Amino acid sequence: MTKNIIIILSGAGPENARIAAQTLIDQGAKQLISWGCAGAIAPYLKAGDLLIPESIYTQSQRLIATHTSWSKKIIANLANSTKYYTGTLLESDSVVALAQAKNRLHQSTHALAIDMESGAVARIAQEAQVPFIALRSIVDPANLDLPNAIHYAMTKSGVVSIPKLMLYLCHHPHELPRLIKLGLNFHAASKTLKHLAQQLPQITQAQ
Repeated sequence: MTKNIIIILSGAGPENARIAAQTLIDQGAKQLISWGCAGAIAPYLKAGDLLIPESIYTQSQRLIATHTSWSKKIIANLANSTKYYTGTLLESDSVVALAQAKNRLHQSTHALAIDMESGAVARIAQEAQVPFIALRSIVDPANLDLPNAIHYAMTKSGVVSIPKLMLYLCHHPHELPRLIKLGLNFHAASKTLKHLAQQLPQITQAQ
C-alpha cells in the first residue's frame, strides 16, 4: 500500500497483540493502530458499525486515552454511509460469549464494546510514547450468544481451526444457525474494515 505502513496480523488475544505491537515499535513505528473486530456490549450497536474509541478501559481498571486529534481527523474524513460511534472500548483477556455477561459489563463500565487486543496495543504505545488509536468493527451485537464452537475451535494463535470447527458441529449441530448468523455478521464487519482500508494511507497521515 505504501512503504510507510507496516501491518502485522497478530491473531486473537492480548499476548499476541502485545508481541505484534512491540515488534512494530522495534521496527521503528511512530504510531500504532489497533485494527480489527470487536463485540458490542451496548445494545444499540449493530454488526458492521465502526467504533473509534476515545479510551480503552483496561483489565486493571485504568482508562488509556486514544489520540484525540488523530481520531477526530479520521471521523471528519469518513464516508457519510459509515455508521460510527465513539466512547470506551473495554479490554478482556477472553471471549465474552453470553448476552447476559455482555449486558452486565455494559452496565458496570458504560463501555460500548469489548475486544482482547486493543488494551495491549495501548499499553505498548504508552510505554513507547507514540500516538495510538483503535478502529474496530462490530461483529456480534450485545444480544447474541456466541456459539461454543468458536471457543472450541480457536487455536492458541487466535485462528479458528476449520477441522476442529467441523468436528464440533458434527456433535452439536444445533449450533449451526448461530454460527451462520455470526458468519453473516462477520461479513458485515469485514465490509466496513475493507472500505476503511482503502483510506489507510490517509488515516496514517491524519495524525
